[in-house]
Amino acid sequence: MSAKDKFHEVVKLALEKDGWTITDDPLYITVGTVQMRIDLGAEKLLAAEKDGEKIAVEIKSFLKASAITDFHVALGQFLNYRTGLREKDPERKLYLAVDIITYNDFFILPFTQLQIQEYKLKLVIYDTDTEEIVRWIS
Repeated sequence: MSAKDKFHEVVKLALEKDGWTITDDPLYITVGTVQMRIDLGAEKLLAAEKDGEKIAVEIKSFLKASAITDFHVALGQFLNYRTGLREKDPERKLYLAVDIITYNDFFILPFTQLQIQEYKLKLVIYDTDTEEIVRWIS
């Protein structure tokens, strides 16, 4: 089993502050004989509609020397997890969680923006200092 990301607890706390209930830590998805482990599963009750919204969050810290190498890994995992969720838990939306510094340094670059659009990545941006969600990008 892989280790938790460095900012796992930060993102978990930030989601809870944002009104989410953590339902799975981690969220396991099995498709055939392939088992995947997504960092977090969460639900939020929307007061107006009284509808439960479910998400899964894959947390990435981008701490290696090469952000593009980290992005290759993150994108591959994201696409695999999204396929697994579509098959086994289709109402759950998948988000990639990245810290605000990484977002501002790397995710705003034209190439990265093209990839976000091409693969319709959903992002949750968090601040490691305040332990809060800064932005949701769907």
